[in-house]
Amino acid sequence: MILGRQHCSKLAVMSNSIRICRCLKTNTSTGIRQCGVRRSYSQLSSMQLDLKRALQSADSHSVNGTTFSDRTQLKYARRLVVKMGSAVITREDEHGIALGRLASIVEQVAECHQDGRECIMVTSGAVAFGKQKLTQELLMSLSMRETLSPNDAVRKDARLLLEPRAAAAVGQSGLMSLYDAMFSQYGVKIAQVLVTKPDFYNDKTRKNLFSTLSELISMNIVPIINTNDAVTPPPQDDELIKSKGKKVISIKDNDSLAAMLAAEVKADLLLLMSDVDGIYTLPPKQEGAKMIWTYNSDMADIIQFGKKSTVGTGGMDSKVQAATWALNRGVSVIICNGMQEKAIKSILAGRKIGTFFTNAPTANTAPVETLAENARHGSRILQKLPAEDRARAIYTLADLLISRQAYILDANEKDIAIATKEGTAAPLISRLSLTSAKLKSLAIGLKQIAETSHTNVGRVLKRTKVAEGLDLTQVTVPIGVLLVIFESRPDCLPQVAALALSSANGLLLKGGKEASHSNKALMDVVKEALATVGAQDAISLVSTREEISDLLAMEQHIDLIIPRGSSDLVRSIQDQSAHIPVLGHAEGICHVYVDKDANLEKALTIIRDSKCDYPAACNAMETLLIHEELFGGQFFNDVCDMLKKENVQLFSGPKLSSRLTFGPPRAKSLKHEYGELACAIELVSDLDSAISHIHTYGSGHTEVIITENSRLFTIMLMILQSIV
Repeated sequence: MILGRQHCSKLAVMSNSIRICRCLKTNTSTGIRQCGVRRSYSQLSSMQLDLKRALQSADSHSVNGTTFSDRTQLKYARRLVVKMGSAVITREDEHGIALGRLASIVEQVAECHQDGRECIMVTSGAVAFGKQKLTQELLMSLSMRETLSPNDAVRKDARLLLEPRAAAAVGQSGLMSLYDAMFSQYGVKIAQVLVTKPDFYNDKTRKNLFSTLSELISMNIVPIINTNDAVTPPPQDDELIKSKGKKVISIKDNDSLAAMLAAEVKADLLLLMSDVDGIYTLPPKQEGAKMIWTYNSDMADIIQFGKKSTVGTGGMDSKVQAATWALNRGVSVIICNGMQEKAIKSILAGRKIGTFFTNAPTANTAPVETLAENARHGSRILQKLPAEDRARAIYTLADLLISRQAYILDANEKDIAIATKEGTAAPLISRLSLTSAKLKSLAIGLKQIAETSHTNVGRVLKRTKVAEGLDLTQVTVPIGVLLVIFESRPDCLPQVAALALSSANGLLLKGGKEASHSNKALMDVVKEALATVGAQDAISLVSTREEISDLLAMEQHIDLIIPRGSSDLVRSIQDQSAHIPVLGHAEGICHVYVDKDANLEKALTIIRDSKCDYPAACNAMETLLIHEELFGGQFFNDVCDMLKKENVQLFSGPKLSSRLTFGPPRAKSLKHEYGELACAIELVSDLDSAISHIHTYGSGHTEVIITENSRLFTIMLMILQSIV
């Protein structure tokens, strides 16, 4: 069963190739289609094979008259119809094809085809291609005087002088030759299918058309379909034409053509590619226009359409009508910007691109944009409050963590159970877990934040007298709306919420999915505390399936991004955020230096606590530096024995490794954050060597010196830029 439809194919091996054999019968009433095999599975990469298996095992949504309800399901779409608008593949001067954009789309369609998907393309561009050729013919027919004239009307008005039908007749062959040359680079065969209105309204010709498409698809050929513009009459107003009691959409442009094709071939997904990002509530360039990421039939009354492009026959209203028509017949639809890089592949990966048409009911959660707007409004409410009221709200939050701990811990147990079932590593489960002791510690910390929050906003930092009676004063003000992205530590949520509340900032929180139940319970408590001061919308948890990359594009709503988590997360945020400032510390490579003048008994306790108490914390010890005079004594053995008893995996640095005949394996890098029960041990000759090592391999996070020599401590404190 492939996507809910019955397929059958036979493989016949001749020489070293695979011969395509297909079923001789197709039952359209039950959704049975002809299918074929293009190459041996053994010739496919493992990634392609995995995707094929996923496509074959996925349940079809459209065959049963239902569509995909969420973007994450689009990866299971097996049969695609890709419609490219004239504005996408035509140059701005309307003469010729935009080769770069077309090549990108062809590459993506070829990759989808090679991944095992069935692709059908609906293209425009024949008129533009033909105009380019006919313009050259017009220029060749000019007289010498007209050719040399700088104000030649033929050059300026060639677009108006050329008959579109004649241009289409001239350009059709050249356009298909271009497609054939591009697809041949990927080993993909194509076929041209020209259609007109009567082909759809006449039952016999429509049956023959879709029989031909099924035949081409069964032989792994990509059909490229276009209206025969050389004979097609001008587009008429929309109308539903009945054919034997069956309503058929009026074919007035390639949008309606693509919708008809997608419904007839029972496609899983229809992509309508235009020159705009999707559907807006108003014309995109009009002030106040908002992007509609998910569209259903209830939204028809809130949209106002603008003018169509100069090179196309259908406008955005035509696209919406065609998309809605196809959606009602079991085809999922996305209207997207065909000029966006890798749009097709990104859509199939579940990225938030274009307007997604679905019949699924609208989710109860507010869109991220709405949450951000609410956070900014909430920030302004917090700014107006006296500092005592903000502090009181934090005290309330601290008390709620204790009084509601049964509710919070119950939610956390659900996350722990899921993580344990999925085989999550013990250090990550430790990071995820909440206990009564942790909640009490959190409450104490929040009360400390409240006590010191009274001067966070409005504190005068500097006052400069500019002139008599004119002073320039620098005061602290809120940043605006913060986006804090954190991973599996749910205890991070109330801490960050309290800090945002104390500084009157709006806040969006994006937590890891592994802590979804815990984060929701904690956010309920935060909302309850905020409601006491009338600012319950100032802080929100982004619980939808938005990709982080989509959140990073909201520069009009977010003023600062603060990622908290692994170095990979922080670096990824820093790389993706081009327009929003990012405040993040990429690594937590922390050192503990044991000086020769240290209290060795105290040192053992500190080392155990810094590595074993919370190994997943960002300030846990990753490298232990030991003065070389302590190497030959009992202390070195005691340290290693203690760490081994705590199940800490040890690695040796270059100097230690050179002195050991048998010992811990050599560390691959001393600039590494383990984040688990593992650490490196290295020898240094003195304090200067320790500081040099920290400067070379450290990340400026947290360092520890264990010594009874106060002079050495002062030196280290002055030189290092991290917390000591």
